[in-house]
Amino acid sequence: MTSKAALATLSVALFCTPASAQADPAPTASFAYLEYSAQEEEPATPPGTFRNRVLPGFHPDPSMVKVGDDFYAVTSTFSWFPGLPIFHSRDLVNWRQIGNAFDRTGQVDFSGLGINRGLFAPAITHDGERFWIANTCIDCGSNFVITADDPAGPWSDPVWLDFGGIDPSLYFEGDRAWIVYNDAPPGEPLYEGHRALWLQELDLETMQMAPERTLLVNGGVDLSAEPVWAEGPHIYKVDGWYYLLTAEGGTADQHSQTIYRSRDLAGPYVPGPLNPILTQRNMPADRPDRVEATGHADFVQLDDGSWWGLFLATRPFAEQSTLMGRETFLLPVTWEDGWPYFLQPGEPVPATPRQPDLADGSGTDWRNWRDDFDARELGPEWLSIRTPSPVQSTHLAEGAFHLVPAADGAASFGNPAFAGRRLRHHAAQFETQIDFEPGENGQRAGLLAFMDEGHFLTATIERSENARAVVVRRRSEEGDPEAGEEMARLTLSAAGPVGLRIRFDGGTAHVSAQQAGNDWQEVGGPIDVEPLASVYAGLFTGVVVGPYAVTSE
Repeated sequence: MTSKAALATLSVALFCTPASAQADPAPTASFAYLEYSAQEEEPATPPGTFRNRVLPGFHPDPSMVKVGDDFYAVTSTFSWFPGLPIFHSRDLVNWRQIGNAFDRTGQVDFSGLGINRGLFAPAITHDGERFWIANTCIDCGSNFVITADDPAGPWSDPVWLDFGGIDPSLYFEGDRAWIVYNDAPPGEPLYEGHRALWLQELDLETMQMAPERTLLVNGGVDLSAEPVWAEGPHIYKVDGWYYLLTAEGGTADQHSQTIYRSRDLAGPYVPGPLNPILTQRNMPADRPDRVEATGHADFVQLDDGSWWGLFLATRPFAEQSTLMGRETFLLPVTWEDGWPYFLQPGEPVPATPRQPDLADGSGTDWRNWRDDFDARELGPEWLSIRTPSPVQSTHLAEGAFHLVPAADGAASFGNPAFAGRRLRHHAAQFETQIDFEPGENGQRAGLLAFMDEGHFLTATIERSENARAVVVRRRSEEGDPEAGEEMARLTLSAAGPVGLRIRFDGGTAHVSAQQAGNDWQEVGGPIDVEPLASVYAGLFTGVVVGPYAVTSE
C-alpha cells in the first residue's frame, strides 16, 4: 500500500536534489551502504504469544484505528522529517510502515526549531469515508487536521483550527464531529502541571470550531492529589456509555493511563474504580524485563468483541536511561463491570503477552536490514533533521548516497547534511563504507548518532596533519563544543574508501574503522553514551543514526 507518488515527492523534496546545485560545493562524501544488525539475543517466544514492543525504537504517542480487517497506526516525530509515520497491520503485532503523513515541503515548516518541538501526539481515526489525523505543531502553527483517502498518502495540507492546547483527538458520531484536547484549566492553575481536558465541536462543513467548549476533566482523577499533565485523550462509545481514556503523570517514570465514563458526550465524566488502569510507577527496579513510563494509550475493538490497546513505554538499560526513547507496546484490555483496564495495580508489563485472535500477519524485520542505495529514493523509514532547505546537499546516484558537507552541524538549528534511521535495540550496530577526501578547511563526514542538538556522537573522517583520520566526538550537554568533545582519533594510512562502525551496548558505544580491506580496528576504547539518553535530552525522541557531512563548526 506504499504510495509511490508520495515517496517520489519525498525523494524530490528531500533526497534527490543534485549536489551540483550548491554554489562552490565541498568535497562529496559517498556512502556505499548502511547496514543495521541487532547484537542482542532474542529469547524464544512461547507459542500463542508475542514479544513486546511492537514498534521498536523511537515511536512515542501511538494512536490507531481499525478499518475493516486492517489496522493503521501513527506516532509522533517532533521536528524530524518526514513526519508522522503511518503503519499497517493485520494482526496488531506485526507492523509495516507504508508512508508518512508529512512527506513534502510546504505542509509544515520546522525551520529553526529544536528537534523536541514540532509534531506532538497525533490521533488517527476514520469517519467511514476518509482517514483523519488531528495533531499539534508546537511553535509551528498550533492545532490542525489533515485527511487522506488512502492512509499511505498523500495526506492533505493542514487545516489549522482556532483553539488552544495540545493533543487533539477527533470523535465522530453521525454527521457531527468533536475534538477532545488538553488545555489550561479554568482560572489560574493551582500547581505546576495542572491541566484540563476540554470538548469542542468541529463544524465539518466550514471546518471551524464551535464558539463554546465544555470542561470534561479538571486536573485529573483526584484534583486534591494535584495530578499533573492530563493529556492524550480519546473518546469511545460502548454500550451507551462514553468512555474518556487519558494519560496522567507526565511522560517519564510517573506516567499512567486513566479512564472515565459518562452517559452524555459532554459529561459529567466519572473516574473508574480502578485508576490508573496502566502504570509501572512505584514498582521494584529489579523486576525482569523492566518496562517504564507506560501511558498515552489508544484502544480498538476486534470483531470477536475483544479490546486491545497500543501505548508508549521505555525499556531502560539503567535507572531511567535508554537511547531509544519511548517505544510502542501492545496489550489486551480487560473489561470488568463496565470498566476497561490494562493491568492491575502492581502488575508488570508482560514480556510475552498472548496474541490477538487474528491471522498472523507479515511485518518488518526490525533486527537486520541493509540499504545499498540502489533505489530511486530512500524508503519511508529514513529521517532528516527539520524541513529540507531549498537547496539540498544530498542525492542518490550510481548505487551510493552522496552528501556535500553543509555549514549547519548537528548542534545547530539549521539543516545538517544528514539522513538516518532509528536505533531499535540496546545492543546494535550500524555499519557503512564511506569514500571521502576532506579538504584543508575542516570538512568532516561519517556517521552521526543524534538524540538532539545537545546530545550526539559522531565518527567522521577529516584531515589531520596531511593525513586523513577517523575522529570520534561526543556532545553530552549544551556547554560542550558544538562539534562535541574529541573522544578518540585513528590516523588512516591509506587512501580510498573506509569502513565505519558504531556499535551500541546499552550505555556504551564502540567505534571501529576498516582500511583497504584490512581487519576492523577499534578507534579508542569504550565510549560512555549514557549522557545521550533521552532522560537527559528532553525525554521525547530517540537516537537516529546515519550518514553525515559538515564543514568546520
